[in-house]
Amino acid sequence: MRLGYSLGSVLSIEQVLNCASTLSNYNPDTVWIPETWGMENFSMLSAVSQRLKKTKIGSSIINIYSRSPALVAMGAVTVDTISDRRLVLGLGTSSLPIVEEFHGYKFEKPLLRMREYVEIIRKIVSGKKIDYDGEIFSLKNFSLLIKPPREQIPIYLAAVNQNMVELCWHIADGVIFYLRPITEIQKTIKHMQSKREIDVSCQLITCMSNDAEKAIERVKKTLSFYISVGEIYREFLAKNGFKNETKNIYQEYNKSGLRSNHELVTESMLEQLCVYGTPDECIRKLKRFYQAGVNLPIIQFNPIGDVAESFNLLASTFSQIENE
Repeated sequence: MRLGYSLGSVLSIEQVLNCASTLSNYNPDTVWIPETWGMENFSMLSAVSQRLKKTKIGSSIINIYSRSPALVAMGAVTVDTISDRRLVLGLGTSSLPIVEEFHGYKFEKPLLRMREYVEIIRKIVSGKKIDYDGEIFSLKNFSLLIKPPREQIPIYLAAVNQNMVELCWHIADGVIFYLRPITEIQKTIKHMQSKREIDVSCQLITCMSNDAEKAIERVKKTLSFYISVGEIYREFLAKNGFKNETKNIYQEYNKSGLRSNHELVTESMLEQLCVYGTPDECIRKLKRFYQAGVNLPIIQFNPIGDVAESFNLLASTFSQIENE
């Protein structure tokens, strides 16, 4: 079974690199590095690629507003060269607060922007000189000064709402899902894969400990954080079976912040969305996502206690699945 790991936002740069070194002892399919408002993605991908000599490395995700498509293509080819053709380029729209408040751009026409972005990157990576005249982007006589190590780099798109899901299955090599109930994701995958088969990955909030109660508390805090600050996830979950839960969690967040709203996360939410508990429980919960049609589950590491010890437990446990 294929398995990926997401290393990033809650870790320091040193911790990310140490976790990558630990994974070099196992055989994960892909190690993904997120980009929010901390570590810059291409730099981290290059560094991680030197700790992992065979594993693919992926961006999850680079947003399509803070860089031009030409610059992303340049970065992708550079990292693909450094990593010896192991890059998977994950792209997404991010969110309005990050794009407008942190980067100063207008969050406009995400679907059209994504379509043109992917078209331009693919043309540039092919190594040919391009002219492009789109509704958003216009390039003239652009070509790379370096030779790309391969003519195509796999492109995966992060998708939440149905329009982006449809676009993903139309133009991408793979999809990156996040915070989708397992019952919903099974229906979506079955429907979309009947049109065209692509690689289906899903990033899963994962909290593992030999003390089940510690794992449950950690997973509730992580899930409540994303529901509190992520409007797109909150709205999607409200439309897919968790209207009351998301409302209660968000209302409590507005009253008292993140101090106690995790207590309002229900067991049904955890069962549908996350991987958590003791090692044996985590293996069982993870296998449900394979059965739902996810080709590549991505373990989002959330440390409990000492980071190195927590990750060693996680990686050694899931190595059993990688070898099946």
